[in-house]
Parts: sequence; C-alpha cells; structure tokens
Amino acid sequence: MSSKAAGILAVDVGGTGLKAAVIDDEGVMISERERVDTPHPCPPQVLLDIYAGMAAKLPAFNRIAIGFPGVVRHGSVLTAPNLGTEAWAGFALAEGMSKRLGGHPARLINDAEMQGLGIVSGKGLEMVLTLGTGAGTALFRDGQLMPHMELAHHPVHEGLTYDEYLGVAAYEAHGKKHWNRHVAHVIELLYVLLHYDRLYLGGGNSKHVEIDLPDRVIIASNDAGLTGGAKLWRGG
Repeated sequence: MSSKAAGILAVDVGGTGLKAAVIDDEGVMISERERVDTPHPCPPQVLLDIYAGMAAKLPAFNRIAIGFPGVVRHGSVLTAPNLGTEAWAGFALAEGMSKRLGGHPARLINDAEMQGLGIVSGKGLEMVLTLGTGAGTALFRDGQLMPHMELAHHPVHEGLTYDEYLGVAAYEAHGKKHWNRHVAHVIELLYVLLHYDRLYLGGGNSKHVEIDLPDRVIIASNDAGLTGGAKLWRGG
C-alpha cells in the first residue's frame, strides 16, 4: 500500500484530554475527532490501550503522527510532567505506538511543535504558545522548526514557572480576569526575549483569552494539534 493510499492517524496527547483523528496528506481531517479524558496517572501502557480503542473506531491509516506534552527525542520521551508518573522517562513511545497499532510507522514530536506545523505561515520568526494543562512553546524560523526550549519549567514571575503561571491550575485558582493578565504579561515578555514576527496562541484554554491582542498575536485553531501531523510526515 502506498503512503497516499490511507490516512495518517494524528495523536494529540494532553494532560487533560487524549485526542485522535485520521487526516490526509494535506492535513485535512477525514474523520471525526475522538477524545477521552486523560486518566491520572496515565502510564505508557494505559495511554497505548486508550489509543488502540480510539483507533479501532477510525478510518484506515498507515502512518502515525504523535504530539506529546514534554521533551521528546529520537522517538522517545524524556519528560512527561503532566501525566502524573515517572514511568515515561526513556519510554520509546513511537515504537510502542507502532507496535500497539498494527505495526504502522510512527513519528513523535512535542505537542506544541506539532500544533505549530499545522499553523505557521513559513515566513519569519514564528512562535506557538499553547495554553492547556501546562504551557508549551515551539519556535519556527522561515517554517523550519528550531531546537526545542522547555520554557514550561523556566521561572517567569516571582519564582513561578510558565506551567504554574499559565496552566489550568492558575486559571482555576485565580479566575479568568487575573489569568488573562498573566497571559498578557507573557506575550510581552516573549516579544522582548525573541522579537517574534507572529505569536500563535493555541491549546484548550486559548478560548478563555479575552485581552486585546497585538496585531502580531493570533489565536489559532486547536485542531492544529492534529492536522500538523501531516507536515510531520511530508517529504518522507
């Protein structure tokens, strides 16, 4: 079967929800999105079992694209701060997902980076900031993915990390108005740091952003966390 004869199973792993859909080679969704709440803790075998159940409901696919909330390298997970277990350290997720889902080849990338692949224009310095269980970032220069920076665990304000300052716990603890002030502060801080040409806000909590955004800042579709999987496979 040729690579274009079936779709790509796009997998978006989140600390709050686990999502999947089948997309075509251009990133167009050719199935409904499947979603289940993320259990806590969520060790590797539990996650693989959940995705096997979702994949069984979806159309045919022959490649897998995985966006994962943590540091990943060479198909393996280094950190998974929002999944509640140390069992992820060193886990070969691409290989494990491939074996669990019929032997189809799998590629693994950070979830903010996969979202960026589905969003960026390919012009200038573009950044993605995801607002979800935690905070994720990805940086692109002229469409090329730059080395991953784990800003989520870097101090941003009074000793708080980006995760603690922008994540869902901060939203629930301080309320929407106060949390939006946090978002505004980080938007300004990241511009001072990087002078990005465009900043895209994604993730499930981007829908709660209610501040006046600079022209260079855009709220992006959260579906890009799935549709970006096509570009992960494009060219080989």
